[in-house]
Amino acid sequence: MPTGLKCRYTIFRIFLCFLFCTFSGYSQTDYSVLDYWKYYSDAENQLYKQQSEISFESLSKRKESISKLQTKNDWEGHQQLIKENLHRSIGDFPVKTPLNPVITKKIKKDGYSVEKLYFESMPGVKVTAAFFIPHGKKKNLPTIIYCSGHSNLAFRSDIYQHVILNLVKKGFAVFAFDPYGQGERLQYFDQAQGKSRFGPTQEHSYPGAQLFINGESTAKYMIWDGIRAVDYLFTRKEVDPSRIGITGRSGGGTQSSHIAAFDERIKASAPECYITTMEYQLKSGGPQDAEQNFPRGIQLGLDHADLLEVRAPKPTLMITTTRDIFSIQGARDTYEEAKLAYNAFDKSQNLLMVEDNAGHQSTPKNREAMYAFFQKHLDNPGSSKDGEVAIFTVEELYVTETGQLSTSVGSKFLFDINSALTERNMEVLNRDRQNREQHLINLKQKAEAIYGYSKSTEKGKLIFSGQTEFEAYYLNKYLKVLEGDKVIPFVTFVPKQPKGSSALYLDNLEDKESDEAYAIPIQMAQKGITVIVPDLPGFGELGPGYLKGDAYFENTSYNQWFAGVLNGKSTVAIHVEAIETLLRSCEDELKLDASKIIGISNGGFNSSLLHAAVSGVDFSGMLFLDPLLSFESIVSNKDYDPAQIPFTVAGALPQYDLPDLSAAFAPRKLNIVVDMDTLAAEEFKETYKLVTKQYESMNKTNNFSIEKMNSQQEAMDFVNDFISDL
Repeated sequence: MPTGLKCRYTIFRIFLCFLFCTFSGYSQTDYSVLDYWKYYSDAENQLYKQQSEISFESLSKRKESISKLQTKNDWEGHQQLIKENLHRSIGDFPVKTPLNPVITKKIKKDGYSVEKLYFESMPGVKVTAAFFIPHGKKKNLPTIIYCSGHSNLAFRSDIYQHVILNLVKKGFAVFAFDPYGQGERLQYFDQAQGKSRFGPTQEHSYPGAQLFINGESTAKYMIWDGIRAVDYLFTRKEVDPSRIGITGRSGGGTQSSHIAAFDERIKASAPECYITTMEYQLKSGGPQDAEQNFPRGIQLGLDHADLLEVRAPKPTLMITTTRDIFSIQGARDTYEEAKLAYNAFDKSQNLLMVEDNAGHQSTPKNREAMYAFFQKHLDNPGSSKDGEVAIFTVEELYVTETGQLSTSVGSKFLFDINSALTERNMEVLNRDRQNREQHLINLKQKAEAIYGYSKSTEKGKLIFSGQTEFEAYYLNKYLKVLEGDKVIPFVTFVPKQPKGSSALYLDNLEDKESDEAYAIPIQMAQKGITVIVPDLPGFGELGPGYLKGDAYFENTSYNQWFAGVLNGKSTVAIHVEAIETLLRSCEDELKLDASKIIGISNGGFNSSLLHAAVSGVDFSGMLFLDPLLSFESIVSNKDYDPAQIPFTVAGALPQYDLPDLSAAFAPRKLNIVVDMDTLAAEEFKETYKLVTKQYESMNKTNNFSIEKMNSQQEAMDFVNDFISDL
């Protein structure tokens, strides 16, 4: 976490301690609801399982559609649908620009040579690569594009070299390139430590989350690198453009299957240790790092089989292992489905599957099956035996002098692409904001479609779970049980001398034996305010869940968030629907006056409150403590705070941001409290000019404020002032 953010959280905790000192004489209270209800011991996984159930419903509909495909015409129609949905997900690729290839060095070996080079897939985006060329025939060679899995070294790792050099020995030219975040393209390279501060999957996912928020994806730009690699090969006389194949294992299996699905110039494809089904992937390892997730992919009805079926009847080999991290049953099911397409084209021989009894690894059996596949379908006959080869040292295959683009010739990376995208998106959004009135009128419909909101009508059952009496208030515990054993555990602080107002307080309250954590609700109850404090999916007793995944940052699982990206349903949407259900229950069953309820949040939960407000939850006022500034603040900051990602919405920019939702809340009372960092306060004021103008236009300037906590006493006074104004 950036130092400034750590400081902010420390300051806010000091503030809570100060609040708590007025009642620290009380013994520690047990605020847990689910400790009692043992049946719901799996509730911490509710967020991920709820997203998974949404995915399963979409995938079930897809299966039903597939079952109706019979003829070649049917499958051709399905192929067109796949192409349309892939385009809906990925969007338009960049315009093709000059590749500007630079060969930095040539190495001659016995029987082959290696050209070390880089090209530009986009202006300023350099892709480091090595072109392995067998001696003998000077042109029209069958050529394999080799995609590296998640290794820091990329194609320089021993096993990848082993495969590449075996192919070369068999007469194939092989073009291997570094993906973003691997090899010589590390994006977060620390020169002092000589390595990235992230591993490869995190190198893809940290900027990948920013791209998702901006409406794009890591997948798009990694696929684009592959497409431009094909473009480069088309410029080489050594390459037969009609005999191009592609392969790669693990992350390379992802890349090879994706690139082959988008680029029709690839004749034969052999993805290894990747293809399965999304159903079994969700039930095992969960969504993987950013580039493996197409935006709204599952919502659009896409599954791994589509990556093969869209290519039919072109030659495809699925390379699998029985103990892979990608389910072998999923691979078998995908093969059986894709075979239907190939049968319809009367080319069943063009789809093959090989499996070996091994884990997530390359095996001699699978390698030899791959060699034989390419030898047959790229018309390059010979022995398929896997042989011993002399591999290069890592340094020998460096394209640049330093072994990193960032410290040598320089390059743009995903964050740079994202920065340019942010600039364009904010230009679009700021143009819309110029017609503020119409922009805010359109906001509700626009936001709900993007963040994945569905109006909650479920009533469920409210279970009273205990009461504790204190001097000034009662602490009541409740469990709201919904369909499918979904639950909302919450407590209420009910004052003995109520003033008639109620508050919904949102925070990540993990410590259920800490009065300090509940200091604000306690203080409000002592002031006569009834306070509702729920745990929302992913937080408190409803989190964090078992799924950490390969994109886990500082106690935040991006992989869970990616599940929502696949569904087109954000975590925020699930929060809003829970809030609606909760407040309806409090009004109907606990007889709280919903017309006088305020929303209070700590941290990124201001996003949940704002989305709830725009979708119709009628808060009379809202108070944000140390809130998320905006989505823009995340996508424009190379070192953003990972803890804020669950509160963001994929595709929100350029359509809307948190200041837009805040402006839509006018003229009701909205107070924002930031820490004593003057820069942070000024940044909020600059970002929220739109909000200020909206309140001014409604002659309600006193109802909007951005305050700075300069001291502990001032912070407590501010909370008291907010309560007294209700």
